[in-house]
Amino acid sequence: MEIIVTHKNADFDALSSLVAASIIYPHATPIVPKTLNPNVRAFLSIHKDLFPLLDLGAIDLEKVTRLVVVDTAQRARVEGISDLLARPGVEIHVWDHHEHRSDDIQATVLYQENVGSATTLLVAEMEKGEARISPIQATLFLAGIYEDTGNLTFSNTTAKDARAAAYLLEQQADLNVLKNFLRPAYGLKQKQILFEMLQHSRRTKLNGYHISINKVPIEGHTPGLAVVVDMYQDIVNVDAAFGIFTDRGKARTMVIGRSEVAGLNMGMIMRSMGGGGHPGAGSALLRKVNPDAVEEWIVELIKGNQQSSVRIGDLMSFPVMTVSLETPMEEVAAILRKTGYTGVPVVEGKKIAGIISRRDFRKVKKASQLKAPAKAFMSGKVFDIPPESSVLQAARIMIKHDIGRLPVVENGDLIGIVTRSDTMRYFYDMLPD
Repeated sequence: MEIIVTHKNADFDALSSLVAASIIYPHATPIVPKTLNPNVRAFLSIHKDLFPLLDLGAIDLEKVTRLVVVDTAQRARVEGISDLLARPGVEIHVWDHHEHRSDDIQATVLYQENVGSATTLLVAEMEKGEARISPIQATLFLAGIYEDTGNLTFSNTTAKDARAAAYLLEQQADLNVLKNFLRPAYGLKQKQILFEMLQHSRRTKLNGYHISINKVPIEGHTPGLAVVVDMYQDIVNVDAAFGIFTDRGKARTMVIGRSEVAGLNMGMIMRSMGGGGHPGAGSALLRKVNPDAVEEWIVELIKGNQQSSVRIGDLMSFPVMTVSLETPMEEVAAILRKTGYTGVPVVEGKKIAGIISRRDFRKVKKASQLKAPAKAFMSGKVFDIPPESSVLQAARIMIKHDIGRLPVVENGDLIGIVTRSDTMRYFYDMLPD
């Protein structure tokens, strides 16, 4: 048996290195650490079904003959493998992008080079071997490189990192998806701007949406304004937020917008102002304009934005495969195998009583328990969503509660179900015309 591990508190470079190594070592199982950075955990909440990641507890370490360690060469940074590192006969491969004095993993094979990202080394190897990767894999790999190189701007960035990034873009890595999960640094200057915005925040209602438009004077180069608008929108809790940042000394205004409703396409609004973006985020740079006039312009664009919105009712699957409270677990298992579903709702009449998923079968310890009813093993805490909700609202619930499916309920009745895959198709622009 072969396994791939990385350091605790995994960042995107660690996660992407795990998945990239699983392509180079096709017989190895990537092991996700218990502790993850918040943005990585959010990414996996939506995408985890796409990657064959397991917990270390699911592996019989006695059977491991090859251990691949990525994004570190220090044993203290990797949990649960001390015995493997010391066991004779275990082949150890290490992929890391920095040499440290504290490196103490004795590798059988060492791939170590001073580049910006460990993912860069693995991507270079994949490209050399002409491995085939999907756009979603390419997106994850690019996230790893961008995070550790500051979007190729940090001083540790090398030409090899840039070449790897170019290759991943050729494989259709999605930059818009990265914007949702990679956030630049938030410092004192950004904190002061956010404080000023909150002091002067106003909420208005346009076309049925709650909007906040905020005008702030700035001086000189001010990075991280997109993060400020993200945080501002979260705090004031509106459907869409706009920051109008004007540097009078340079006679230019940066407009940054964020939207959480499909009916307000931020990319379309910003393109009308000479900028660009995608449905959830956009920006435009204007010169020699009055900030008050920019605000009026935004209001008029919102009033005229009649794009049809995509709602959960448009994405959901129906009719819904369900089981009853008394359905035996062996019958539930047969349904999941036959359909390929990862879970099904458990109903009592027309009401949802719980959800039974593949994860719940981990509770089954004896063959006799397969005769037990679904109600004995189901998760009784169910999060549902009405059909008029937005896709972003569904994604937020899935991320917050780490669940893979949401029953769609109208007037108390189950009318459909929406899954991680459904929301992902929306975010990756894979909806049918």
